[in-house]
Amino acid sequence: MATNRTFTMIKPDAVQNGHIGNILAMITNGGFKIVSLKLTQLTVADAKAFYAVHAERPFYGELVEFMSRGPIVAAILEKDNAVEDFRTLIGATNPAEAAEGTIRKAYATSIGENAVHGSDSDENAAIEGAFHFAGREQF
Repeated sequence: MATNRTFTMIKPDAVQNGHIGNILAMITNGGFKIVSLKLTQLTVADAKAFYAVHAERPFYGELVEFMSRGPIVAAILEKDNAVEDFRTLIGATNPAEAAEGTIRKAYATSIGENAVHGSDSDENAAIEGAFHFAGREQF
């Protein structure tokens, strides 16, 4: 059964390039309610833990380095069919393949620096949201 919450991060590239406000506007204009939000920075250990599922992949080291290099914006979003609808809103990982009107088409610069993270399942949305937000920070 689909849940109505998902997790996202505005990644260091998009934060550094000043896109926080525009990305948040796209999210809310897409019908999502922001129920948790914070500007924070992942340590190397945090990034390793968050992306542990990719530990054996050749890009893991670069991913950890990238995600810990600067601030991120973490958020829990609410909407019916949240995970699937948000994956549609962010677009393909490769911005060259992302559809017009998606966040990655507008703000990603490459496959590696693709502006935003979006949970890929209801289960991961719950895990990822809990990784970044204590229960009292979720509304």
